[in-house]
Amino acid sequence: MIGMNFETLRRMLLAVVISAAALIGMSIPTSAHQEQQDQQDKQKQKKAKQEKQQKGQDPAKQAAQQERAQRQQQQQATQQEQRAQRQQQQQAAQQQQRAQRQQQQQAAQQQQRAAQQQQRTTANAERIGQSQQRLSLQRQQQLNTQQQQNLVLYRQQVQRQDSLWIQRSALLQQQRRIAQYRFQQAYLERRRQQIQEQNARSYDYNSDPNFYSAENYRYSRSGRSYRTNQYGADLLRQAVNYGYEEGFQAGQADREDGWRGASYQTSYAYQDANYGYNGYYVTQAEYSYYFREGFRRGFEDGYNSRSQYGNYSNGNYSILSAVLSQILNLARF
Repeated sequence: MIGMNFETLRRMLLAVVISAAALIGMSIPTSAHQEQQDQQDKQKQKKAKQEKQQKGQDPAKQAAQQERAQRQQQQQATQQEQRAQRQQQQQAAQQQQRAQRQQQQQAAQQQQRAAQQQQRTTANAERIGQSQQRLSLQRQQQLNTQQQQNLVLYRQQVQRQDSLWIQRSALLQQQRRIAQYRFQQAYLERRRQQIQEQNARSYDYNSDPNFYSAENYRYSRSGRSYRTNQYGADLLRQAVNYGYEEGFQAGQADREDGWRGASYQTSYAYQDANYGYNGYYVTQAEYSYYFREGFRRGFEDGYNSRSQYGNYSNGNYSILSAVLSQILNLARF
């Protein structure tokens, strides 16, 4: 009897333990679920409260906030516009300063060129002297006639080039090549001034020693041999030097504009190739040919910011003597 009671008590205790364990296992997830539910309820209540506050906000305050936001946007837009205007004014001032410096340099260069040309002319006249061999009267008359014809052709060519400039200037402005436009305009102005000075001077063919000075230089071009005197040789040297100087400035302008399609052949100054020519001593075709030879080399140096063919000295760009000799190949006889 006692043994049966003990066994019954043991089974009752085991059942109690199992029931307690089951209750504990069920209470844990129930508690976690309740906690999550409480958090969600709090968030919903908070959101509902915020929406209620927004709905109940004073319309006057909303209008004030919107007005402040609009004023801030307007102020920012005004500040941006002012900054843009200041930048444009600064750029315009810088461009004007550069243009003034270029004009001053060009004026100084032109004066120096005129002085150098006068010195060369004087030196040549002294060198020739009265004892130099003179051309025959018939040859002098032939040269006079030829020079007058060359002068007529030169003036006709100048008129054609002036018409070309109108097209070129419009294209440069369309391409926004500001530096190149300024250079081409300055070139045209220098050439016009040169023509005005030439027209203002009276020319006496009979007193020009070029027309009675014997030919004493030989040079070749495109497989043909040519002859000229001291005056013609000096003018051809001048053509190469002037061409190099103008080409260097044209190349610099394209580099300043960042123009990737840079080409010396499209430059108005290269196509014109008349700057420095006076209509005398050599034909226009000869002068233009050697001007372009110097221009091409100057353009390459200016665009690439180098001094392969020339250098800068005393305010002028000039071609190297060795390069000049190679281009002209003048030989005195």
